[in-house]
Amino acid sequence: MTTTQFAKAHEVDRKWLVIDAAGVSLGRVAAEAARLLRGKHKPIFTPNVDTGDFVIIVNADKTLITGNKLDKKMYRWHTGYPGGLKEMTYRVLMSKAPEKAMEHAVKGMLPHNKLGAQMYKKLKVYSGPEHPHQAQKAEVWNMK
Repeated sequence: MTTTQFAKAHEVDRKWLVIDAAGVSLGRVAAEAARLLRGKHKPIFTPNVDTGDFVIIVNADKTLITGNKLDKKMYRWHTGYPGGLKEMTYRVLMSKAPEKAMEHAVKGMLPHNKLGAQMYKKLKVYSGPEHPHQAQKAEVWNMK
């Protein structure tokens, strides 16, 4: 009789992966990054254990957006004060902080609990082609 092996948090071998977002749609990059952060690409994937890798996304300012989303897609948040609902279009967000749009998209695709927050900490997003994680010897991940 065979038994199922469950991954333990201290046994997980984590890699550093780089995704180039230039010329790829925001949702496709975010979905792939969320899959890598969760560890679903590994045979040892266990839903209740963080088995994912570290993910570096470069060229976040060069992601594609289709249709009229540049002007119609809204990012909303509340300050906590009365009348404190703030909103910003995708075009304005991309001009101010293109990393935030990618982080927001990836975070929405991760589990909404403590485990998801732990996975989100392994995400690094940069608007240009350079990143400060050269010492980790990150591998380039090809989007399929």
